[in-house]
Amino acid sequence: MAQQRGNASGLQLALCVLCGLPGAGKTTAAQALSRFLRKSHGWKCVLLSYDDLIPLEAFSQSEASSGQISQWKLHRHELLFYLEHFLQTFIKGNHYCPPPNRIETIWKSFACCLKDQGLISSPAGTDDCASCQYLIDFSFLRPIYFILDDNFYYRSMRYEVYQLARQYNLGFCQLFLDCQTEVCLERNCQRNQPLPEEIIYAMLQKIEAPNPEKYTWEQNSLILNGAELSLEDNLQVFDLLSTALENPVKRLEENLELKEMDRTICATSVLHQADQTIRQAVSQAMKNAKGSNLSPSAMKNLAEELSKLKLEFLEDLRHKPTGKQQFPQNNTFDKSIITAFNQQADDIVKKYSTA
Repeated sequence: MAQQRGNASGLQLALCVLCGLPGAGKTTAAQALSRFLRKSHGWKCVLLSYDDLIPLEAFSQSEASSGQISQWKLHRHELLFYLEHFLQTFIKGNHYCPPPNRIETIWKSFACCLKDQGLISSPAGTDDCASCQYLIDFSFLRPIYFILDDNFYYRSMRYEVYQLARQYNLGFCQLFLDCQTEVCLERNCQRNQPLPEEIIYAMLQKIEAPNPEKYTWEQNSLILNGAELSLEDNLQVFDLLSTALENPVKRLEENLELKEMDRTICATSVLHQADQTIRQAVSQAMKNAKGSNLSPSAMKNLAEELSKLKLEFLEDLRHKPTGKQQFPQNNTFDKSIITAFNQQADDIVKKYSTA
């Protein structure tokens, strides 16, 4: 029997990162795993497939494009923010409202995903996934697993999910599908909208498999053969998921290796400060624009432009060299960043105000 949750909801919650190359069989594995856990063990599984949640046009921009920020990366960051926003509300037992300063297209996909899987519902008479408030279904007391289906080829991408589990005292585990490149390429060709082969080869050069011996936070990990995978009768997989659920990540875990990983992954606390400060700036800019009597469609377009600008600033900050100017010893970000953001945000607002 799994132990009682350490969060305020009293529910057992866990995150499972399902990672590997495109075509490794992640989506098929996620669906099979969800069916198996619901049918055999009565667990609630929520599938978050990044391929379905991120707009297709975000994948069209080459990661190697000079001077450009990948929209795919920006959307991944936004999805994780929406997941954290949901977990905060869920654990506190509150009604679920849309987060501020959101990108409507990706937010609607995320909200509809939760609604379609029975985790939230709209009040009577409202069907708009993007704008209405939601009533979270607390009627079930069974364990809930959020299965994140994405490539997660960098360890740092998976570590962001681990940090989320640590922040909210959730279970955490990883399933890494190791599959021959030829098999991945063949499966990719069979998709309705295959990825360019050069993207798969680029990921192959960068992909980082779990290494529990070096990184203790990856101890709840399995490397599976994606070409010959059967999850429905795989006791090893179920044992991993059970172990992660029964042993949620401790919030104040003292671990030297984790501290080293925190330093390696580009000053998360600084990025969090920047994120919060820039979100406040976006909110203020929207309030200022509202006083200009802009049309609803103009306000919507303005919100999307400001959200895009915010993501670009955060992504740029994330990938700057970790020198003293960006990440000083007192863990505060360079205030000139918010000044530059406000200047560009003001230019965008003026564009709409004078239109």
